[in-house]
Amino acid sequence: MRFASRRRAPIGPVAALSVRARLDALRANRALQWACIVIAVNQLGFGIVVPVTPIYARSFGVTETAVGFVVAIYGLGRLLFNVPAGNAADRYGRRPTILVGTIVTSAGSLLCGLAEGFTQLLFFRLIGGIGAAIVITGVQTVVADIATRENRSRMMATYQAFFTFAVGVGPSVGGVVALWAGYRAPFFAFAGLALAAGVLAIAQLPESRPVARASGPAGPLAPSGATRALLVNVGFLTLSAITFVQFFNRTGGIFAVVPLAGVERIGIDPATMGLALTAASVCNIAFVGVAGSLADRHGRKAAIVPGCVVGAASFWGFSFATDYPLFVLSAILWGLSGAFLAASAAYTADLAPAGAVGLTMGVYRTLADLGYVIGPITLGYLAETMGSAASLSSAAWLSLLTMVPFLLFAPETGGTHGRARRA
Repeated sequence: MRFASRRRAPIGPVAALSVRARLDALRANRALQWACIVIAVNQLGFGIVVPVTPIYARSFGVTETAVGFVVAIYGLGRLLFNVPAGNAADRYGRRPTILVGTIVTSAGSLLCGLAEGFTQLLFFRLIGGIGAAIVITGVQTVVADIATRENRSRMMATYQAFFTFAVGVGPSVGGVVALWAGYRAPFFAFAGLALAAGVLAIAQLPESRPVARASGPAGPLAPSGATRALLVNVGFLTLSAITFVQFFNRTGGIFAVVPLAGVERIGIDPATMGLALTAASVCNIAFVGVAGSLADRHGRKAAIVPGCVVGAASFWGFSFATDYPLFVLSAILWGLSGAFLAASAAYTADLAPAGAVGLTMGVYRTLADLGYVIGPITLGYLAETMGSAASLSSAAWLSLLTMVPFLLFAPETGGTHGRARRA
């Protein structure tokens, strides 16, 4: 099957920067449209449970450290199943894989809402994380399939905008649901939304897995061979280090240390904190299309490298913030950084061996989710022993240090330079 995205889209400045043009392009591409809808519905459910998960966990009479494990174990489930999910998508197809993921996600969330003890809650959160790995890897693989090198960053940016919007809106919905029906209710809502995402995927999302070809010199690599090819690729390794730090800083910094620093150092309340983080999401959505167009026209590095620099500036801002305006500015810089770093997924897809797009995205997400798990533990420990300023400054330095090898040694895969290399 040929998708509309295979035709090269215009990349003039007006078309690239116009929100209307991006929406028109989305409507013209059925596969991208439904991929974005499926991930938005699923991630809306994830966002709904974000604000209530720590409070719900505390209701079982556990410590703050134990509450942290409830967050980390979800990431562990993702970490363990990203690669198997990618293999399944390559072997059985994208749609069946996504459907299985939504069923597992729904079951995990439903069981979380029914948990009768903290140990049960931990186990059911692990199940939910496994489902998340399968869904996200599957949908991201669809977007990688239907894109070309010339429009891949823009398509990934569109996907990322829907993802970010849903996660950003979810907490507000979750707070209302919890206030109205209790702390268990958001998990039931997540279960229903995950099932709805699965139904949409199987009913509307076109299958994008390439038709298998006969084996030969140009045929697809076996999973083990594709994995080895990725793990000796300088571009993939240096890019994965950047993505590891991005997730490390997100869960350890933005989800854990930054809120505590805001409360303890500036004295802001949770509602005011939420406004700052909402500003970050709005900035991310506003600039993600611009960043995607930049990466398609001038190369992935043109977006990824500035994203690292802006991310470092964000964490330095958080580390020095003693008033609310600087705190909000730092949050906005974090959102801007995320918009530019969305090109990382496009760079990864550019490097995928033949017939191993799903596996490639799975390995990429595994290395990223390693940061998801380690970040809260490491930056939390630094904040406890050295203070929040030192912890957040460390996050800033990590952003810069991982950028340097990528800038110096990674080949360009997109834009004019990437096309020249392939010519």
